[in-house]
Amino acid sequence: MIKKKDKIFLAGHRGLVGSSILQELKKQNYQNILVANRKNLDLFNQKKVYSFLKKHKPKIVIIAAARVGGIKANNTYRADFIRENLEIQNNLIHGSYLSGVKKVIFLGSSCVYPKKCKVPIKEEFLLSGKLENTNEPYAIAKIAGIKMCESYNLQYKTNYLCLMPCNTFGPNDNYHEHDSHFLPAILRKIFKCEENGKKTLNLWGTGKPMREVIYVKDLANAVVYFMNKKVNHSLINIGSNNHYSIKKYANLIIKILNKNLKVKVDNNKKIDGTMKKKLDTSLAKSYGWESKYSFKESILETYKNLKKFKYNAKF
Repeated sequence: MIKKKDKIFLAGHRGLVGSSILQELKKQNYQNILVANRKNLDLFNQKKVYSFLKKHKPKIVIIAAARVGGIKANNTYRADFIRENLEIQNNLIHGSYLSGVKKVIFLGSSCVYPKKCKVPIKEEFLLSGKLENTNEPYAIAKIAGIKMCESYNLQYKTNYLCLMPCNTFGPNDNYHEHDSHFLPAILRKIFKCEENGKKTLNLWGTGKPMREVIYVKDLANAVVYFMNKKVNHSLINIGSNNHYSIKKYANLIIKILNKNLKVKVDNNKKIDGTMKKKLDTSLAKSYGWESKYSFKESILETYKNLKKFKYNAKF
């Protein structure tokens, strides 16, 4: 159990997931949360990361820092995605070990599982088949992080846990036209249609791929929950009950936001990616955790946040 005054280092506190974890920690009255922006700590600099962790000696390190993006960004900046994510996680995981950190929580992504995985996807399916090509470099980096934590647990008897969430969305998301994930991209397009008086929402791909999404506040809650939970596993899936085709998500969101729009797809099968992706969350449930936020509530909060960030560079 992590005490309220124990020092917690949260890496990546400004991102979608990290900012929500920070809010959740504060909400639960954790009083000694350590954060650092890029100016104060360059996570690519091994020497500085090691020095930072040795100096501050946090009891727990939460790794929410990562280079992330949608299908187009992953496929375009392949070298950047594998290099940057490997450097960040290697520095933080090994630096934590050198500094005697008691517990590490490493956040990954459901894309670590094979493209043609049996659904729902169990943790044991990791490395059982070929990855989806469009995000393979990112997935390989995250798999390396999972195996690094697992190996440290086996060799050094550490307590490092990897949480694998499905597609995450919420306030402080990336709404960039080309670099965002599909759900914030849909929200952005709805906003643009409203702003420009258009009646058609155009989607990339066929709209047929099935995706599971989780509200970022649910994921943040899971992080803090498992931070305080003794587990016998190094990898746990974190998911929700939201599992629809991309086209159905678009129509559901249009209905929730009460917009008068028709959905049109460009039928480009090359950018569909994995056709079905749904996590098996029975392990998380066996430890007592389940998602709780409704999809409607989550979409309304996220869309409200998007409108605030209309002139943000990420938009």
